[in-house]
Amino acid sequence: GSRPVYQLGVTEGDRAISHFNGTVTVSIPYTPQEGEDLNSIVVYFINADGIPEAMPQCRYDSAEGKITFQTGHFSLYAVGYHPVTFKDVSSDAWYHDAVSFIASREITNGMEEGKYGPAEKLTRGQLMVMLMKTYGISPDNSSTSNFSDAGSTYYTGYLAAAKRLGLSEGVGNNLFAPERKISRQELFTLTYQVLKNIDKPPAGDSGKTLADFSDSTELTVWAKDAVNLFVEQGVISGSNGKLAVKEDVTRAQLAQLLSNLLKN
Repeated sequence: GSRPVYQLGVTEGDRAISHFNGTVTVSIPYTPQEGEDLNSIVVYFINADGIPEAMPQCRYDSAEGKITFQTGHFSLYAVGYHPVTFKDVSSDAWYHDAVSFIASREITNGMEEGKYGPAEKLTRGQLMVMLMKTYGISPDNSSTSNFSDAGSTYYTGYLAAAKRLGLSEGVGNNLFAPERKISRQELFTLTYQVLKNIDKPPAGDSGKTLADFSDSTELTVWAKDAVNLFVEQGVISGSNGKLAVKEDVTRAQLAQLLSNLLKN
């Protein structure tokens, strides 16, 4: 439509450089139209077939008046607007902005009947799919090696890619337990492992440490490094001075975590 499209390029003499050994950070000036939700302003890569693909790792900075994203190649990019609403996510809910942010970037399509299911308990399979979508990691279309309980469902290809890339070792005995509910300390640890493997550590300084939370002593040893990092960098802030590390995670809480990571 009338949305701005940019052709980005770098040349060295007469030679065009379109792919990089790493990523490039790009900031594009953009003035939101009246009534636009800033969470729903998204950068799209226009692929060779002319189809727009959402760039999950983009964020609009209202102070700078720019939208920033990272890419490993230059081509055509557009600044689009993609608001997504769910029947069970009210505009005054504490998780509204986070759900809107990740849904507009196609990290989640919600559940059945136009609902997001914010109070639903998160499963390990749901986490891995949404986490990999957040960082643009594609599922494997076919694989001769996967977790033995990966089945044949929406998370199968993602688990195959996670195993191949070493993003997760599962729970042992070549099992991932995709349908098992996940605790907060498991969530932080698995997320930390993925970010470490793809070299995408969060940045920031909250000024807080584990000692600021009264229940930090309840952390299992294997979770301490991950939770400590996320606390120090402001990815997680807890509630009422507690981290509630043993509690199950809801889909609303996951949306908030992913939103925090992308905005961090």
